[in-house]
Amino acid sequence: MGLEGVYGPATNRQDGVALLRAAVDLGITMFDTAEVYGPFTNEELIGEALAPVRDRVVIATKFGFGVNPDGTRYGLDSRPAHIRAVVEAMLRRLQVDAIDLLYQHRVDPNVPIEDVAGTVRELIQMGKVRHFGLSEASAATIRRAHAVQPVAAVQSEYSLWTRDVETNGVLTTCEELGIGFVPFSPLGVGFLTGAIDAATPIESTDFRAISPRFTADARTANARLVDMVRQIAARKQATPAQIALAWLLAQRPWIVPIPGTRKLTRLDENIGAASVELTAADLAEIDTAISAIPIQGARLPEAVLKLTNR
Repeated sequence: MGLEGVYGPATNRQDGVALLRAAVDLGITMFDTAEVYGPFTNEELIGEALAPVRDRVVIATKFGFGVNPDGTRYGLDSRPAHIRAVVEAMLRRLQVDAIDLLYQHRVDPNVPIEDVAGTVRELIQMGKVRHFGLSEASAATIRRAHAVQPVAAVQSEYSLWTRDVETNGVLTTCEELGIGFVPFSPLGVGFLTGAIDAATPIESTDFRAISPRFTADARTANARLVDMVRQIAARKQATPAQIALAWLLAQRPWIVPIPGTRKLTRLDENIGAASVELTAADLAEIDTAISAIPIQGARLPEAVLKLTNR
């Protein structure tokens, strides 16, 4: 998503292709995109970049927003006919015969989840999709969908400063049903890396400019969390970003965070998190510290939170 200018200027096509192919060479095997990123252009980029290595990667994409051909949006749309049409367009843009993992991007309150799951089941039977996923879905919605078509993965925000999936039943449900969990924004949209503080300028076109958690006051208050992460990183000879990712990897063996980046150096840094070992004592220390640090600001703007089903 970040390649499309959500957090600053968009990455040009040539640089994006080079970065994605470098990621494959470094051992990255799963790539996450969506129809609405761009819209459309991110899937095209993924298709171009990964076509030569298609047999080495898993490509995940998402439907669920209403997007007109000109790129304008009209809310949520998970009507079965719309899903079928969207998948045909995705296959062309991604240059694939089948989508490895197809998520419903946001739960559509106007379409029963059973109808959505049933439509994806038909697409799986047709060989156009391999696995079904949900994003920002509640535990109850996950169970209802799973009863119709097994859910392979649930994607929601989860990080050191966004932990509600631990208490709202989502992680428990995934564990019970054997569903993988994919945290997005595992680095707190960059804040947990320590690269952003209260004085860091945020462009008006940057999504964080409207995020309650990125006001100057919130960043000042939330710096306590980053200070704690920095201390542990220094002890582990790691970076704050690596600690944030290692913490997620240590939570469950079936959790696969998807950090985004536009820079090869950051990609290398993120991959290094897999080699950082956090002991039980480290994890207990982190949990104790986090419990004493109240996070200021909602994780997303109110209008965006209204689209979630958690």
